[in-house]
Amino acid sequence: MIELADSDRVASEAFLRLAGATDEFEGYAHPHAARVARLADETAKAFRLARADCSSLVFAALLHDIGEVLMKRDYLKRAGPLTADERLDLARHPVIGEQEAARAGANRGAQLLVRWHHEWWDGGGYPDALRGEQIPLTARILRVADAYAALTDARPFRPAMTEPAARQYLRHGAGVEFDPRVVHAFLALDNLPELRAHADAVVDGSEPPPPRLITDDQTGLAPIQNPPPATPTLS
Repeated sequence: MIELADSDRVASEAFLRLAGATDEFEGYAHPHAARVARLADETAKAFRLARADCSSLVFAALLHDIGEVLMKRDYLKRAGPLTADERLDLARHPVIGEQEAARAGANRGAQLLVRWHHEWWDGGGYPDALRGEQIPLTARILRVADAYAALTDARPFRPAMTEPAARQYLRHGAGVEFDPRVVHAFLALDNLPELRAHADAVVDGSEPPPPRLITDDQTGLAPIQNPPPATPTLS
């Protein structure tokens, strides 16, 4: 159960409806954004974040891929790799999502987390190529929760991974895609229904994928060199 202040519950219900529409567009077999929100919220407890930061994290988790809905690209559901032009096009979705989150009424902290949910610990993410501690802790938590939830659910272009394989992916990507501290906290979670993988066919985890295997898109994306917004005072 995600704990929110009474003043945040109305907003969260509205964002849940938007999350459902996003999940349907992206072709997830099961609810994705709400699952990410629960996993992110539980991971955040290990860091004793302020309530305001936790609320922003939950809101951003529900809205993180709303930019893809606005883009309405058919290639998101297509099997196989994206073209170079499609990669560059898709890299716009966090920025579009930031703008749409603002229109939906999300606070500024949540808007920026939507923008930064594809930033990587080593600076190889997008859209702003932030690295390490430049990325707010809440955005680093969202990156891990989103990756795990995406890997363990089927998409139109690939089957779901098993829990052991997804956990190994996180370990392998710690220090590259993910903040190692966040990975450690996430892997300590237990007895959450949201951790269960939706894998119909076993994806063997004995050979972990390389750390630059993309978790929720078909392809890797180079950072877009746009001036990033000023880093807010988020945890």
